[in-house]
Amino acid sequence: MARKVSFSALESRSARLRLKVRRRPYSGPSLARGISLMYRRNKTNGTWVLKASDGHGSYWTKGFALADDFDDADGKSVLTFYQAQDAAKKLARGDTDTAPITVDATLAAYRLDLEARGANTYNAEWPRRHLTPTLLARPVQLLTANELKKWRDSLLPQMAASTINRLCRCVGAALELARQHDERIQNRQAWEVGLAGLPDAVEARNVVLSDDQVRAFIANAYSRGDKLGLLIDILANTGARPSQVVRLRVEDFRDHPTTPKLMMPKSAKGGGRNRSQKKHERYSVNITTQLAAKLRYAARGRIDTAPLLVQDDGTAWGHNPGQRYHRQVDHIVAAIGLDPAETTVYALRHSSIVRMLLKNVPIRYVASLHNTSVRMIEAHYSRYIVEHGDDIFRNALLQDEPSVRRNIVALAS
Repeated sequence: MARKVSFSALESRSARLRLKVRRRPYSGPSLARGISLMYRRNKTNGTWVLKASDGHGSYWTKGFALADDFDDADGKSVLTFYQAQDAAKKLARGDTDTAPITVDATLAAYRLDLEARGANTYNAEWPRRHLTPTLLARPVQLLTANELKKWRDSLLPQMAASTINRLCRCVGAALELARQHDERIQNRQAWEVGLAGLPDAVEARNVVLSDDQVRAFIANAYSRGDKLGLLIDILANTGARPSQVVRLRVEDFRDHPTTPKLMMPKSAKGGGRNRSQKKHERYSVNITTQLAAKLRYAARGRIDTAPLLVQDDGTAWGHNPGQRYHRQVDHIVAAIGLDPAETTVYALRHSSIVRMLLKNVPIRYVASLHNTSVRMIEAHYSRYIVEHGDDIFRNALLQDEPSVRRNIVALAS
């Protein structure tokens, strides 16, 4: 039987009722290392409060049951002083289903959820690299908007506002999942306010390369290996996302002497209910005959369901290919005279979209060929649309009537 601790100020009902009603809990006995019992005096039944160490120099508190100040104890929601000791220790040590879920455990649950839905688990792993140990150990239902905002703002010297917003959306999605599965979590406003998007981060810093720079990007990639070169070549030719391209199968290559195509998998961004269905949907993308010749060689002798693109060791690029090629891409970018801190492999996608816009391809077609929407094209590439539209509109302006030119021949005197 667990050892019980005496504490005269809280031990009996009469002793507790002599205390003054106040919001701040009264300190109680230490039950074990990092675990103590507190008591909040209310006008009605008081509340037993657990105070527990988070293992990183801070403490969290949680009210977990009513005291038997006026009502008799029932061993569940109303507890005596000694019953509260047992319940507090179980709660702090996670020996019960009622233990509050921490941010760390929430991210673990979010990862399993993403995995079950076929979504990218990187969205649950990435936040761990930036959340503080204190926040990771904090119970979700004790999070406040102020502490989340402080953490968000502390990232500003480290990364762009748009990147912070993406990171905060990942954390917010994990916390929202926890709330949906635990009715005790009632502080949704904490992450809705504390992790709200930073202003002036909507305008994408899209790096657009010239055609010569894109060709140099591709050539340098091939110089580092045929497998990497083929991946970069397809990204540059189609403007697709890396997560789409690595899911291409051999059967998705539609070979033709003059009009070769790829049946590109849709991105199914967001991981929603229809994600599994979208992952199997394809759309047609034209490619050059030169790229088709390279793909014909790469696909030779392989079964239809095999991945079209593989790494040097013959394995697939996986769900998060960026982790495998990002260092090589940094070297490629530096080799062609650009800054790896600004130019990523997504510059190939941005360049493809802008190239089509500047060649009079209707925005609706550009959006469809890049598996996005007209709204997103207009939001992120409006500067290029305006520049392109300027040429069209200028040709439509009413011009002054051209002056009549007459041939005047000077007569010899």
